[in-house]
Amino acid sequence: QVQLVESGGGLVQAGGSLRLSCAASGLTSSNYAMGWFRQAPGKERLFVAGISWSGGSTYYTNSVKGRFTISRVNARNTVYLQMNSLNPEDTAVYYCAADRFGSGRFTTLNRVNYWGKGTLVTVSS
Repeated sequence: QVQLVESGGGLVQAGGSLRLSCAASGLTSSNYAMGWFRQAPGKERLFVAGISWSGGSTYYTNSVKGRFTISRVNARNTVYLQMNSLNPEDTAVYYCAADRFGSGRFTTLNRVNYWGKGTLVTVSS
């Protein structure tokens, strides 16, 4: 059974930092690209960042470029999202996602094979 478990969310002031983690279990030997999405209250779920199986390619939505960094440690089956210079517009539930044989671009939500349950990030002004 595949499980993606996010952690690291919380309340932070604007300008602060958080690091999210996603621990994956049950994934087979197939290569999985991993990614982070977020969903603000009343809004659709949107792509934030993605990383290829090898970690050699990373992708970001424009609004987080230069502030967020995605990384992975395959030996630990863990993906991270380092978030710096947070602002209130970053407030959302952040979801971890896995895409079997994907590139990490996550061009559509349909690419996602597995979702985590999410972790809430709240940025106060």
